Amino acid sequence: QVQLVESGGGLVQAGGSLRVSCAASPRIFSINAMDMAWYRQAPGKQRERVAIIASGGSTNYADSVKGRFTISRDNAKNLVHLQMNSLKLEDTAVYYCWSKFAYSPAEYWGQGTQVTVSS
Repeated sequence: QVQLVESGGGLVQAGGSLRVSCAASPRIFSINAMDMAWYRQAPGKQRERVAIIASGGSTNYADSVKGRFTISRDNAKNLVHLQMNSLKLEDTAVYYCWSKFAYSPAEYWGQGTQVTVSS
């Protein structure tokens, strides 16, 4: 069973930057064999995918964050990061880490980390 733990959320002013990270464990589950993504859910809204990085390294972003957010992975440390720049009020949400092995239908979720952007 893969466990995902997010960290790095918090309060930031609009226009600022924040990086959230996701640690996968146990280490026998190497993230370089998994697709990894960040989702977010704002109050009263559906959960949406923000960014995904495939096991091969290709990335894809939601239109709303293109050019502002960057997803990256550190395979050696089993970490995935989401660097968020030029944050907007509408980026306020709980951010969730997600992962999936290409060869398995099982999906894994973290518990979420709150990101709040203030004016």
